[in-house]
Order: sequence, then C-alpha cells, then structure tokens
Amino acid sequence: MKTSRWWQQCSVISFLLAVWLPAWIMAQTTPPTQGTTSPKPQNDRLQFRLVGYPRKHNEGRIEVFYKGEWGTICDDDFSLSNANVLCRQLGFVSATGWTHSAKYGKGLGKIWLDNVQCNGGEKSIELCKSRGWGNSDCTHDEDAGVVCKDERLPGFVDSNIIDAQVDENKMEKVRLRPVVTTKKMPVTEGVVEIKYKNGWAQICDVGWTTKNTRVICGMLGFPHEKKVNKNFYKIRLRKRAAESKAKAKVNVSTGARLPPKAKARAKPFSSGLNKRLNTEGQQHQYRFHSVACVGTEVHLAACPLEFNKGNATGSCKGGMPAVVSCVPGPQYEHNNGLKKKLKTTSTVRLKGGAKLGEGRVEVLKNNEWGTVCDDRWTLLSASVVCRELGFGSAKEALTGARMGQGMGPIHMNEVQCLGTEKSLWNCGFKNITSEDCQHVEDAAVRCNTPYMDLENSIRLTGGRTRYEGRVEVLSTKASGTKSWGLICGGAWGTKEAMVVCRQLGLGYANHGLQETWYWDSSNVTEMVMSGVKCTGNEMSLSHCQHHRTVSCQKTDAKFSAGVICSETASDLVLNAPLVQQSVYIEDRPLHMLYCAAEENCLSKSAASANWPYGHRRLLRFSSQIHNIGRADFRPKAGRHSWVWHACHGHYHSMDIFTHYDLLSSNGTKVAEGHKASFCLEDTECHEGISKRYECANFGEQGITVGCWDLYRHDIDCQWIDITDIKPGNYILQIVINPNFEVAESDFTNNAMKCNCKYDGHRIWLHNCHMGDAFSEEAERRFEKYPGQFNNQIS
Repeated sequence: MKTSRWWQQCSVISFLLAVWLPAWIMAQTTPPTQGTTSPKPQNDRLQFRLVGYPRKHNEGRIEVFYKGEWGTICDDDFSLSNANVLCRQLGFVSATGWTHSAKYGKGLGKIWLDNVQCNGGEKSIELCKSRGWGNSDCTHDEDAGVVCKDERLPGFVDSNIIDAQVDENKMEKVRLRPVVTTKKMPVTEGVVEIKYKNGWAQICDVGWTTKNTRVICGMLGFPHEKKVNKNFYKIRLRKRAAESKAKAKVNVSTGARLPPKAKARAKPFSSGLNKRLNTEGQQHQYRFHSVACVGTEVHLAACPLEFNKGNATGSCKGGMPAVVSCVPGPQYEHNNGLKKKLKTTSTVRLKGGAKLGEGRVEVLKNNEWGTVCDDRWTLLSASVVCRELGFGSAKEALTGARMGQGMGPIHMNEVQCLGTEKSLWNCGFKNITSEDCQHVEDAAVRCNTPYMDLENSIRLTGGRTRYEGRVEVLSTKASGTKSWGLICGGAWGTKEAMVVCRQLGLGYANHGLQETWYWDSSNVTEMVMSGVKCTGNEMSLSHCQHHRTVSCQKTDAKFSAGVICSETASDLVLNAPLVQQSVYIEDRPLHMLYCAAEENCLSKSAASANWPYGHRRLLRFSSQIHNIGRADFRPKAGRHSWVWHACHGHYHSMDIFTHYDLLSSNGTKVAEGHKASFCLEDTECHEGISKRYECANFGEQGITVGCWDLYRHDIDCQWIDITDIKPGNYILQIVINPNFEVAESDFTNNAMKCNCKYDGHRIWLHNCHMGDAFSEEAERRFEKYPGQFNNQIS
C-alpha cells in the first residue's frame, strides 16, 4: 500500500512538472508586455509591510522598502489584481479587497509607485506596469491599502505582528542613567538619555509633564510613574559638573609643573584624561525639547517633539536634563528578591510565551479563563494588558494565535481601549457568538520589560548553534575575581533548561542534558553549582534552589549540564469534555487481559487473581490530546530506543505518556492507570492542516501542531482498574507528559481533573476541566462537596 501511494505521488509530480516547466521557460524568454514596468531594483531586495490604524494583521496601508527607504503606493488605477500580487508578497494566499484615500492613515516619505496595473498573476509588484519608481503626482491622502485573506502561504514565515514601527533614525535607544550609584537592578530612576551617534544625549525638561514620564517608564518596562525630586537632581548635577571642572583644572596645572621629559611621557595619558574630564564638565548634549506626549504612546518617538538643530548641543534655558522615576511591577521590586511566587487576583493573564511579559492573552469571566479574539486588536489594548500585569507598554500586539491557541471559551471580541484604562475589562468590547471567532484568532502581546542584566552571568559553549551548548555560569571566588564554572549534570532536567533558555533570551527548552562530552570545547573544568532544582518560572538560574556547597558524584566536565533551546515549543492539552462524555464501567474477563497485565495496566491485586477466571472492573473513557503549541510534539527518544511490544503489536516511544489516577478527598491515590505512548500519531487535524505522523509500518511518531491523538475508550490500557474501590466520591486526575520528558511551552495545562461519583454499579463524572481553566476560588470549591469526606454517596 505504501509503495502504490509513492508511485501515485511520483506520477502527480511528473504531470505537474510537464505542465509547469515549459510555461515557466516561456515566461522567462517571452519579452514583457508593452507599456512601462517598474524597473527592477539593482541592489535592494524589496520588502513589504502593512501599517496604519485601526487594522488587523492581514490589512493596512501597503508600504514598500526600496533603496533604503519605506514608502507608499498611490491609489490611482489601483485594483484587486494589484492587491492579489501584494498580498502574496506579504505571505497571504490572496486579497479580499483594497482601500483608497488613506483609509489606514497617511504615510510619510516617498510615494514609490503610482498608476500600478497588474494582471494579478505577477510574482512581484515590480513586474506590473507603473510610472516607475519614485515617479508620482499623488499626495499621501491617496495612499492605497490592501485587505488580505487570512490564510498564509505554505512555508511563509508568519509574522502577524502589529508593532510600533518607530523610525530608528529618529530615536535609536532610551535609558535611565542613575545619578546615585546603585548595583540594584532594574534602574528605576535617573536622567533620561537618548542614544545619539556614538554617545548619549539628554532631553530638555522645560514643559516636561507626567505624561511624558509615563511614556518613558512604559518603554523601559515599568507600569507606573511617580514624581521626582527635581531640586535634589539640580543640586546633584551642578555639583557633579563643578567637580568635573575642578578635576580638569587640577590635572592641567599638574601637567604644567612636570619636567619636560615627564611631560612628554605623560602626554598621551593626560591628554586623553583631560579630554574626558572636559567632556564631563561641558554643557549637556540636548537632543530633544518641547516633548508633548498624550501618555498613551508606546514609544517616545510617537510623541510630538522638536529636535535641537545643528550639532545637538543646544542650550536648555531655564531647565535641566529630564529626570524620571518609575514604579516597577511586583515581579521586579527590589525587596522581593525575585524568588517569591507572586499571588495575584488579576482577571488577566498571559499563557504560552517563552519570556516573562509575553504570551496569549486570557481573561477570567464567571470563574473560567478564556481568550480574546484579535479583531481590532491594537497596541493600545495590548498596552493596557501589559501595564495591568506589572510590565511596561506593549512593544508588539500579536494576532492569529501567534502564541498558540487556547482551548476554553473566547470571552472578548473587538476590544477597543483608549490606553488609559487600568484593566482590559474597562475597555469597550463585544461579547462572542459562535460565528464571530475561533481560537486561530487568539490575541497575544509582547510587553516591554525592565533590563535586568541577567544574560551576562550565564553562557553556552561548544554547541553547533547559539541555541545549544554546555551551560557555564559566572561565579565570584573568595578573592573577588570573575570566573566561569560548570553545573553538575545530576538531576538536571527540562525545567532547569527552561530557565536557562529564558535567561539567555533563546526561547523554550527542547532538552536538558546531563552529559555534554560531545561539546568539549571550553577550557572551563570546575563545577561551581550542583543540586539545581527549578519550578520552571524563574527569571534566572540563580533564583532556583541549589546546594550551598558543591556536591557532585560525577565531577568530570563531560558530566556537566547542557541545554538545547528552541524558538518554538509544543503544548499538549486534553479535551476535558470528551472524558466526561465517554466514561463508563466495564467488567472485563481476565482471559482478555493478558496483554494488559504484561504492560502493567492492572492494579497490583490482579497478580493474585485466579487467572483466567473472574474479571476486573475497569473505569473506561476516551482521551483526545491536542497540540495547541507552535512546534510538533515528538518523543524524546529516537527510533533506535523504541520498545516493541509483541503482545499488542506496537512500539512504545515513551515509557510514560500519561498518568490516570483516582484520588480520595485528601489527595491519596486509591487507584491508578499506567499509560505508555503506544503509537503517538495524528488521528485528526483542523481544517487545512495535513497529518504528519502515523504509527503504521514503523512510521514516525508525534502530534502535529493543530492535530490531536485520540485514544478511544475501547483500546487496551485506556482505563483505571477500580476492582478494589469502594463506593464513594473521588477525584479523577489525568496528567499528560508527567515526567516533563518532552519540553512544552506550558506545563500548567497538562493536568485534567473531574469530580467522580461511584455507587458500586455506575459512575458519573462532572466538572471536568484542565488544571488552569478555573479561578483559584472555583478550584477551592471543586474539591469540597457533600459526602466526599466520609466516602459515602450524598
């Protein structure tokens, strides 16, 4: 069957080549149609983007990057055919419409193309007729826009990002320079400085308002601002300037008294020192003045402001450098040590992100968490979410489920925030109907977070790429020197690797490795950390538990810890309603359970049963496991180590894939089911997604993004043996990937539990849900219902 399918594929490919190749050759040799076409750029690769407001990720003003500059396209002679060509260049399959008269706002700079006329089949807009690059009689009131079909071309890197799109030539980087020396991170107060040329410049504070401060704090990752003591800074800055001038004079006069030979020897040093001191004593470099932010801008460059002309050293009459003070979010407060788990009653959370401050937006309604649809999702709404959660303003609003799809309800649609709201629930929005949205439209954010300087105390060495290698940490010796050391690989696992990858800004952890002999490239050999145990949520490895003094059984460098990081990760979630709908009890004869007994799928008392007579009572149900992440779920072990089970006739790619447990009221396990991964495969997929994994004929195992693996209630080991269980109230708990063998973007949704009532003959499940689907209050109520404590039916 596999052979015949292969021949069919070959014949189809041959047919397509026979039809397409001659046409392609003709297209390359046929002269262009009459009329003017846009001349092909010589050195610059064309780039395209959608911008403007309000818009979704698949619509907006169309802008083209040509000769190092972004520009627009005039709407004269524009058509749906033009839009089709442009949407394909943006990575979408086609266009559904186009707009004229600057519907998404007026652009800036060049109008690169005018009177564009495409047939619709061109591979690039440059192959269409036009007046030529930069030749236009339009104004930006005529900027064209496109609306693309929200379906991506296969293999095209999906962006789906609405970002600030700030002109970096205008403002490259912003920082706070503390006037009072401090080693504490993050820096929350100081002089505002703008990266300018090879140095830093200041902003004149004349007319400065708290709204300007709010924008600065938001850019730097802080949710709130506070008043600053200007008098303190005036005195401090004047004193520092005076000290600098005095030092400069002292050094110049000292240099004058030196003998000629000593003066010649000291000249290179003293001239450099004097130059530096004179620079410190000079007037401040003022880059901007007259800043007038509204307070909702996500970047200072979006505020009205004026440049200082000339060499940007203009005076600031009656003022001084702008100084701001920011209030950090609870995660970044200096006094919490960044170690305590923060308890919050927030009705908004982020899920599925690799870094702190990014993820899919989820909101709490009626004690149940749900997602937000991306219709009309903007940076203003995203910033409200970020500030509410203790971060700064949003640097990116993401649409199209860029941080994975949720599984629960969708609570909000067409959210419209002004940017000043304290909570997303204070913004205008629409309630959801089943036709409005699906989880492929889940909104997400990336927030500005404070700079913590965490990445400089850890590094990876020896890997083939920057995403892998042996972990080395910077430790301080008793002598006070800086030196690099290794981490003991014993007990090192996925959760520890997750923290390392996050700390280095490398995304998710694919693997946590206990041996790294194949990465022996560094001369670092000393173990400086052991017994590392992380929850997986820490910002830095130093915040995890570890031994006070190094204790490592295998001290060779080849047994030190390593990681492999990835920009994406899988995320497995169980379909909880299906478990509740499919549950039943079966009394199965022992003579039909030999294979199950061989695979340890029965309780211990089965070993003393009178085989093959009698039966076992089984709690059966179906489990449908979805991959809602952004990478395929693959077994950690390769094919060479899969175990063949002859009785059932299949390979196990993971020893333990799920745990099925029945718990008493106090959490004691009273019955369990052991579930290996016999055949991880794509049973079904969402529309438009193709299956990749099939177990038949020793095929590859895994679960594709957007697909699910169904273990039906009627297959072996899809049960819990409850033969010895008395009637009463229990909790059914199912945990996927319980040993964290395979990395996922979110482990909190791997557990599912249900209230379970058993009367000795029948069984009922209710309130089945994922472990993170309900509010904390609902979770507390879940475990308390009548009759559970005395194990009697209520």
